[in-house]
Amino acid sequence: MTDKTDNTTHFGRETIPEAEKAGRVQGVFNSVASKYDVMNDLMSVGIHRLWKDAMMDWLAPRPGQALLDVAGGTGDISFRFLKRAGHGHATVLDLTEPMLVEGRKRAEAEDLADSLDWIVGDAMALPFPDNSFDVYTISFGIRNVTRPQQALTEAFRVLKPGGRLMVLEFSQLPNDGLQKLYDLYSFNVIPRMGQLVAGDRDSYQYLVESIRRFPDQDSFLAMIRAAGFEQAKYRNLSLGIAALHSGWKI
Repeated sequence: MTDKTDNTTHFGRETIPEAEKAGRVQGVFNSVASKYDVMNDLMSVGIHRLWKDAMMDWLAPRPGQALLDVAGGTGDISFRFLKRAGHGHATVLDLTEPMLVEGRKRAEAEDLADSLDWIVGDAMALPFPDNSFDVYTISFGIRNVTRPQQALTEAFRVLKPGGRLMVLEFSQLPNDGLQKLYDLYSFNVIPRMGQLVAGDRDSYQYLVESIRRFPDQDSFLAMIRAAGFEQAKYRNLSLGIAALHSGWKI
């Protein structure tokens, strides 16, 4: 998927100036930060935890690796990575500081404090030198980036040669009938949950709409290859409700 012009992008179903998107995304996650983990459980009926475990299974963290977890928010992926690796270091980067604040409150953050950094930053302009990390992950975050292709190029830049990219994101079901049923659930139930649990219907309406605007599995795979990654592959999770994409900097 490409933007209609050089200076517009999508915010859910709206077409907006690119310059506005980061601020509007920050507004969404400022609003939902304190309830984000609870809502993830409700929206996915807890299945997001299995998806993240599947991510770690394919990633197979090794001792001593340095992870950059972009849009890492409350630290879910970083905590899993460090526990699987045994020892290593994780840098959690997020555009929205309240998400990082919620992450620091978690019990795992205290146990792993010496192995964690929390940094406010932009996926499209990472504040790190070239060839800095062994692994780059982004989980349910790249669809919120104004220019995903630029974020992938930045991922390639900061990874060391031999480094690994892994993206976990909501995707498209291959069956039209199943997709329609899932859309009925998403558009009718999730915003209502957002209103009941977080007191915020509009933010969850955006989250649902952003899923539908994101490229399908093969289109996103082509974007990963265009950023320079090799041995790029994907795996569907829960029939394609979510997908894992992997690539290597060789």
